[in-house]
Amino acid sequence: MVYLVYNLLFPIVFLFFIPGMVVKLIKRSGWKKTFMERFAFFSAERRRELQSYRGAVWIHSVSVGETQIALDLIRGWGKMHPERKFVISTTTTTGQQLARDRVPPNTTVIFCPVDFILWVRKVFKMLEPCMLVVLETELWPNMLNEARKRCGKVFLVNGRMSDKSSRGYARFRLFFCPVLSCFSTIMVQSENDCRRFLAVAPDANVVVTGNLKFDRAVPENLPPVNLNEYFGDDRHRILLASCTHPGEELLITGTYQRLRSDFPDLRLVLVPRHAERAPDIVGQLKDCGITFCRRTKGLEGQSMVDCLLADTTGEMFSFISKADIVIMGKSLAGHNEGHNLIEPAIFAKPIVTGHELTNFRFVLNVLREADGLLTVQNDDELEDVLRRLLDDPQSAGEMGCRAEKAISKNRGATEKTINILEA
Repeated sequence: MVYLVYNLLFPIVFLFFIPGMVVKLIKRSGWKKTFMERFAFFSAERRRELQSYRGAVWIHSVSVGETQIALDLIRGWGKMHPERKFVISTTTTTGQQLARDRVPPNTTVIFCPVDFILWVRKVFKMLEPCMLVVLETELWPNMLNEARKRCGKVFLVNGRMSDKSSRGYARFRLFFCPVLSCFSTIMVQSENDCRRFLAVAPDANVVVTGNLKFDRAVPENLPPVNLNEYFGDDRHRILLASCTHPGEELLITGTYQRLRSDFPDLRLVLVPRHAERAPDIVGQLKDCGITFCRRTKGLEGQSMVDCLLADTTGEMFSFISKADIVIMGKSLAGHNEGHNLIEPAIFAKPIVTGHELTNFRFVLNVLREADGLLTVQNDDELEDVLRRLLDDPQSAGEMGCRAEKAISKNRGATEKTINILEA
């Protein structure tokens, strides 16, 4: 009954989502050439190419963050079982671009079809995957149900359920319980996630395997970023604001301007979570009078600047490697969900973030217990916290090293996950 109602309502509801999908397609960067695969349209050339991947493992991610995890999982799986072939799907153009740029051997990349039953069945018939592996919380009923019927092996890996999500899942338990029951095994990040999934689907097979993000390592052959191109050849200290959201850019640039009087060697790199927000951020930077340029446009005849607006995707690790201090976004200016603290930690960088991260609470506690980061109770504290780190670079460096060691102690989720999938 759940699937009948869902499939009756889906076409009607989807009509309201089409304008937003079109706007995102226009505004967002990334790979768009094969976007019609979202509607199960594959060219004859693509169908021929995918013939060699019939029976492969299908791994579905969403955007850049999940795709990075999926790529790491495939690399680890491929080393342990080199005979395996993989299909990785994404829903966003930015995730698609990242997957295509860094695709491992024996792997191909597609856009995931929109969850309309006819399109989903068409793609499953074309691929005939041996199993479906879904990252984190991508719950598309038709996709999961079709995988359950066709191959009987459906897995959720690195699963998590935030405070907000758990309330929604509980409220609509009658819908989500049968959807979660499609999974052969649900592999979650923590005991807290396990309890939340079982509260929605008591009969589900839920296993705690840890967070795959802890297994991230500094990438080999990391593409270099030459910040001297923007800031000059003198020695500078780089303040990186990573994955920022509305309101945070204004707070951070204002704080940066006040710090500049005491730390003239300090330069700012802003990396918004969504690069298509760059025009709005440009307006804020102009209003506050800070000299800046966009990564996508270059200096455009300017001399050196104080701020680089990194309106690109897939370069985060390169920027983190150059940073002296990293502010993690979606944790200030009224935001409290947070972003992945593990990425700066594996580079042993000093981290500043908000006091409460509802989506990354476990990672926050791991780093907090190791004295591997500084948290800001309210926005007014940001300047003082940054001053402490800038005044004592040695202590800041030691804090970054403690963060890296704390992450190392929690590794191992990838091997556990692969062993369960292979079994």
